Amino acid sequence: MEHNVDVVIIGAGTAGLYALSQVIQNRKSYLIVQNGELGTTCARVGCMPSKVLIQAAEDYYRRKVLEREWIDGGDELSVDKEEVMEFVRELRDSFVERVHGNNDKRLKGHIIHGQAEFVKPGQLRVGDDTVNYSSVIISSGSTPVIPKALQDFSDRIITTDTLFELQSLPDSIAVIGLGVVGLEIGQALARLDVDVTGVDAVEQICGIEDPEILKSVVETIGREIPLWLGQPADICEEDGKLRVTACDNTVLVDKLLVSIGRSPNVAGMKLENLGIELDQYGVPVHNPNTMQCGDQPVFLAGDVSGNRPIMHEAGDEGRIAGLNAAREGIQAYRRKTPIAIIFSDPNICTVGASWSELDHESTVIGQIKMAPVGRALIMTKNRGLIRVYGDKKTGKLLGASLFCIKGENLAHLLAWCIQQDLTVFDLLKMPFYHPVIEEALQAALRDLASKVEDKPAGILDLEKM
Repeated sequence: MEHNVDVVIIGAGTAGLYALSQVIQNRKSYLIVQNGELGTTCARVGCMPSKVLIQAAEDYYRRKVLEREWIDGGDELSVDKEEVMEFVRELRDSFVERVHGNNDKRLKGHIIHGQAEFVKPGQLRVGDDTVNYSSVIISSGSTPVIPKALQDFSDRIITTDTLFELQSLPDSIAVIGLGVVGLEIGQALARLDVDVTGVDAVEQICGIEDPEILKSVVETIGREIPLWLGQPADICEEDGKLRVTACDNTVLVDKLLVSIGRSPNVAGMKLENLGIELDQYGVPVHNPNTMQCGDQPVFLAGDVSGNRPIMHEAGDEGRIAGLNAAREGIQAYRRKTPIAIIFSDPNICTVGASWSELDHESTVIGQIKMAPVGRALIMTKNRGLIRVYGDKKTGKLLGASLFCIKGENLAHLLAWCIQQDLTVFDLLKMPFYHPVIEEALQAALRDLASKVEDKPAGILDLEKM
């Protein structure tokens, strides 16, 4: 069968669906090509089910502080791991159904399932179907990476694509790769009474660049989970289990959670037939402000780009790609202030300029350790610290790294301020209530302000009438 449409969207995940909304608003004809399940990575195997598991784990772990508050019975609580996983799937399915419900009408009659293969610019095939198009958006997502060295143990390997289908949880597990997924899920499993060991070939976990934040994270998380850093894992079978060894460390486990990264879903597309530049991973080189690949009507969006593999960024990229694919002329859009949140306990967050992006000659840092913060102490959540980066001359806020309770909320406040080009002095004029976690941020900002060269006259926290 032959199809002729204005816009083809490859992949109906978050980016693809956001792109679709713009294509429909601009009254263009469209076709969706979907290779795999519908429902978005976020709803099916990512953000949402992982947060359900994390919340259940945190609620159960909270029993350990009840005795301190003279609440008896905490040591008698138990967890039914099978029921926890059923609860995770129940909520996960509701999130997926919500995605389906919001998009079924838009997709009906406009979707074909299978692998897209480009024949030439302006034409692709999906099985026996030929599709001619004016513009194409590639939003095909990504897939967890399983190294060849581990593929012999495939029946013992868990990834985020399979984790939430487990009927119960293993008694013991080694997390191979301590990025965002490895740390979040590893801590959650440990709090659900799974024996967890974390292994990473590098010293840096979760991509944390700020050395003081990294030190605090390793020290704090290491109290819950043994962390083997800086050595690759050697794995072999032994007595029906898996022996995991790294340097002088060794442990027997039932399963491996492999979380060393995700690979863009571009295999089999024959992108070389488009005549556009591809990077070392076979992904089209694109402009992140237009999402266009070269000068052709080819656009990239979402996790497949490898740019900012986060749900809200995928949505923005989808909108940009959809607008440019559906309209005459290419429009560049300013990207929002970067914000990344790891839902560990405490949260790990980065906002604005990262450590490696700073000019340290012209940057000053304000910080506060969470240990003495009143509200955090009351909550028994007073581990970690806050680090805020500013321009040494003007005090303009540049970025921040956080490892603290309610970091997810503080990170948003900071991102909003950075995007508005505010200075540390502007922030200090804002109201801070007592006792709240935001007071810790206020203390870090005051520390930063004290190091800025050009300070305003008078009291920093008050504004003259």
